[in-house]
Amino acid sequence: MLYRKLLVALRSRLFLQPAAVLLGPRQVGKTTLARLLAAEYPDAVMLDLERESDRARLAQPEAFFARHRGRLMVLDEVQALPELFAALRPEIDADRRPGRFLLLGSASGLLLRQSSESLAGRVAYLELAPLLIEEVGADPQHAASLWLRGGFPTSYTAPDDAASFAWRGDFIQTFLARDLPQLGVTIPAETLRRFWRMCAHLQGQLFNASQLGAALGGVAHTTVGRYLDLFVDTLMLRRLEPHFVNVGKRLVKSPKVYVRDSGMLHALLNIATTDELIGHPAAGQSWEGFVIEQIIGAAPPQAGFTFYRTAAGAEMDLVVTVGGRSIGYEIKLSNAPKPGKGFWHACEDLGVERAYVVAPVLEPYALADNVEVVSPLMLPTW
Repeated sequence: MLYRKLLVALRSRLFLQPAAVLLGPRQVGKTTLARLLAAEYPDAVMLDLERESDRARLAQPEAFFARHRGRLMVLDEVQALPELFAALRPEIDADRRPGRFLLLGSASGLLLRQSSESLAGRVAYLELAPLLIEEVGADPQHAASLWLRGGFPTSYTAPDDAASFAWRGDFIQTFLARDLPQLGVTIPAETLRRFWRMCAHLQGQLFNASQLGAALGGVAHTTVGRYLDLFVDTLMLRRLEPHFVNVGKRLVKSPKVYVRDSGMLHALLNIATTDELIGHPAAGQSWEGFVIEQIIGAAPPQAGFTFYRTAAGAEMDLVVTVGGRSIGYEIKLSNAPKPGKGFWHACEDLGVERAYVVAPVLEPYALADNVEVVSPLMLPTW
């Protein structure tokens, strides 16, 4: 069984809070992680709210919760039964003992809006991302496979690249045709597929809603913005906002957008093998998005993530800010990376404590007193 580093944090949250919400895209391993944790609680109750029989057990939620008050209750796909949040609040208030509820959800924005109204101050929120390098084994072979196949456990552990690629194609089809409609989305699946694929072709570039709308056949930029919100809410796309600092320079104000999982990106771009990936024009952008997800996954939960770019060309791919400290990351798909002038200007503008150039190198080495070239296998811990 694959190690998931979030298990420690989830265990800690339930030790302190009466409820925790575990967010993550479908098939990312939330249920498996919840079962591991539930095994530590005698007589834990697990309900899948997409299963009709389990939903029937909650026909009278107040009575059901009161009857099982002494047990950990795991509610999977809780966004399928939004009316449940109203019943959770008085039940938690009736008994604020830690470790009572673990809620699993696949739609972050929707679920957070539902739960924040009813459960503010009563729950902790955690997000389970696709697999990280440290979870699959920090060696070059594992990292290369993770980059190609992505971090969804079934995709990563498939018997071969062809099986992994087929699974991701099926996932995309099911996500668009079944999962989104179950969340109340009425936009045609083919429209969303085209939008998602366009975002894949624009991996890591500035998001221009008007240009995307024109490419989609004259769709209004406000509608394109809603499409983006939908994929961000369902944890399929990452919207990376620009870093604003008072440096007296013209700063880029548009966000950058990434397909969060590299395997899904490759499926959308029809990249099935490592040879196809290395020779593809999007390889550099794919590597950038892959490394960004590794950095974000390793950072502490209170960290903030932005990118920096000025009209004059100063640029930093990722700026991580924690407690007033800023760390900069430039990402290069090269075994001999040479950051340009824009990187050094960005380091000066931002006053970063340290900066790293992340590249597929075998050994780390210094470029300056506070600048180092490292591999994703060697990312510093906070």
